[in-house]
Amino acid sequence: MYPNPIIWADYPDLDVIRVEDTYYMVSTTMHMMPGCVILRSYDLIQWEVASHVYDVLDNTPAQRLEDGQHIYGQGMWAPSFRYHKGKFYVIFVANDTRRTYLYTADSVTGPWTKQYIEGFYHDCSLLFDDDGRTYLIYGNAEIHLLELKEDLSGPKPGGLNRVIVKESEPYHLGYEGAHFYKIDGRYYAFLIHISKASGRRTQACFAADSLEGEFTGGEVFNDDMGYFNSGVAQGGIVDTPDGKWVAVLFQDHGAVGRIPVLVPLRFENGFPVFAKAAPPMIELPSTRPGYTYQPLVGSDDFDYTPDEDGKVRLKDVWQWNHTPDDALWSVTDKPGVYRVTSGKISPNLTFAVNTLTQRAMGPACEVTVTLDGSGLKDGDYAGLCFLMGTYGLIALTKEAGRSYLVMLAREAEDRSIFGKLVDEEPGTELARIPVSGNVVTLKTIGNFVNNADECMFYYRDDADWRQLGITHKMVYKLDHFMGCRIGLFLFSTREVGGTADFSDFQYQVLK
Repeated sequence: MYPNPIIWADYPDLDVIRVEDTYYMVSTTMHMMPGCVILRSYDLIQWEVASHVYDVLDNTPAQRLEDGQHIYGQGMWAPSFRYHKGKFYVIFVANDTRRTYLYTADSVTGPWTKQYIEGFYHDCSLLFDDDGRTYLIYGNAEIHLLELKEDLSGPKPGGLNRVIVKESEPYHLGYEGAHFYKIDGRYYAFLIHISKASGRRTQACFAADSLEGEFTGGEVFNDDMGYFNSGVAQGGIVDTPDGKWVAVLFQDHGAVGRIPVLVPLRFENGFPVFAKAAPPMIELPSTRPGYTYQPLVGSDDFDYTPDEDGKVRLKDVWQWNHTPDDALWSVTDKPGVYRVTSGKISPNLTFAVNTLTQRAMGPACEVTVTLDGSGLKDGDYAGLCFLMGTYGLIALTKEAGRSYLVMLAREAEDRSIFGKLVDEEPGTELARIPVSGNVVTLKTIGNFVNNADECMFYYRDDADWRQLGITHKMVYKLDHFMGCRIGLFLFSTREVGGTADFSDFQYQVLK
């Protein structure tokens, strides 16, 4: 038996498919690069990274953190994942470019071919029908059904285009998060919403015998697993090889983000019947018993060898915060070191280019890293952070040629709701100590039990660890719309060209 939720980390807006004996899952990755992670499993419970759909999306100035622009809370949202006639399809929108993207590949590991679909389709879901026609459903509060051209490049002229579901009761969030299926000749639209009556996310389903017919239905699942009235909802359903059905949904878990939950269901009289509650423990048969999964987060000694083209691909556990500047980082200049150089002036952590991140993992996690800051310049900050709107960090900085360790944090009240930074200071400095030399070993711990959402920062003093600054309370907000990330960073506030060397990165998930 395994605990449910199955992954205590940020994997929201899930869609899941099965191809023969293998399950694949995609989720929202917004401003992170590479983006649109694909996970692989043989039992729906244990997962590993199979690939990412793209390394760079459109490489816009905002995606590169240039000219004071960013795509926090935007980027790619809510992918739809399908496998049809030997080909994989991923469709999603990006809320910064206001475009709809279609990626296709013959293998889940790529290469992926990119094209655009004319129009913008919020939380869309793709359906290949038995007669060769293809459809999307999408929307918020009103769910639209749209027939696509044969090449999927846009709406089919004269094709089906209608509203199939409308919100009919008072709501905080209208129907959205669409997932569209045809099962045993019947059409199913799975949706989430937050009605004023429920006050939390709930799962709904509407079904019809034909695409021209009436879609009828309503709530099918309403449960918070006893967790802060946080509803479990939104995601895909998938059948197992032995014919059982499972929904892969998510639940908000504070600063760590939105985490996956499994809920069994069955079909009765042409309609889904979910379990009354999400089980706290779950077991499903594996199609490959004894398979060893690669971890979703992990340590790195930064010992990399370039491929035949001279390129280096970091471990799949890493993602960049926004599009990286490949001229300003290296893991080959000095063996065993992630070296990053600043190329612009940045007012704070959120605009730091080449911040290298991994998901924070609950119930608690601990990271240590050694930093050589001998290449830093006055006004540079380099170190270890929990990255989100209400970030906390520990950094080595220089002032008049002298080295200091500082702990900075940004409080919840310092943030706007959507996207805009309230001020451009590096953050509130809560502690500062002088250090001798330029090499320090840093540690951070994140505690997410019962939404504690605390992070603490430490430095090694001989054989002892000493905390610097306060225990900082992180708050999940819609400005980043993402669970916190552990990150390695450098940013310059006065002069570009400073360099930081990180080595011996150690990541532990604490029980």
